[in-house]
Amino acid sequence: MKLNIYLFRHGQTYFNKSKRFTGWKDSKLTLNGINQAETIAKKLKNKKIEAAFQTRLSRSKDTLKRVLKHHPECKKVITDDRMIERSYGALQGKFHEAVIENYGVNQFNIWHRSYNTSPPKGESIKRVEKRVNAFIRYLLKFMKENGVNVAISAHGNSIRPFRKHFEKLSNKKMMALENPYDDYFEYTVKF
Repeated sequence: MKLNIYLFRHGQTYFNKSKRFTGWKDSKLTLNGINQAETIAKKLKNKKIEAAFQTRLSRSKDTLKRVLKHHPECKKVITDDRMIERSYGALQGKFHEAVIENYGVNQFNIWHRSYNTSPPKGESIKRVEKRVNAFIRYLLKFMKENGVNVAISAHGNSIRPFRKHFEKLSNKKMMALENPYDDYFEYTVKF
C-alpha cells in the first residue's frame, strides 16, 4: 500500500512580515499569507486528502481550512502540537532588528539558526526535532492503520525535521533550508 503526505507551511503572518520572532505567539495571516494559502490549496486541489493535521495556532488552522475546502473526502482534522513552531522563549514578539541591536548579529544568528542552542527560555531545533520525530512515528502508524493520505499544516521550523527525515538530510542541510509559504512537499510512504 502506498500513501501520501502533503506537508506545507502556513501563509505569511503579520509577525513574519514585520520580521519578529513569532514562535508560539498567535499571529494572523496577512492578505499575502491568505493568498499564499489559496495558492497551496489550488496546487493540492486534485490530490486525495482523507485526514489532516494542524497545530493550535490560527496560522496553521487558517491555512489548512483553505486547503480543505477542496477536499470533502477529508473526514478527520486533528490538532497536534508536536509539530508546532519552535518556541523562541523570551525572544517571542521581539523584532529581529532589536535583538541584533541588543545582542549583536553573531548572537542573533546563533539563536535564530543554531541546531543545538536554545534562545533564552526557548527551544533548540534539536528539541523541536525530538517532538517532530515522535509525531512522525505516530503519523506513520495512523496512516497505516487508517489507509489514508494526509495533509499537514505546519511551521517553518517544524518542517525542517520533517524534511530531514523524509529527504535524508544532514543537520547542516536541514538548518540551511528555507521553507516556502506557497508550496508543499509530497512524500510517498510504502506500507
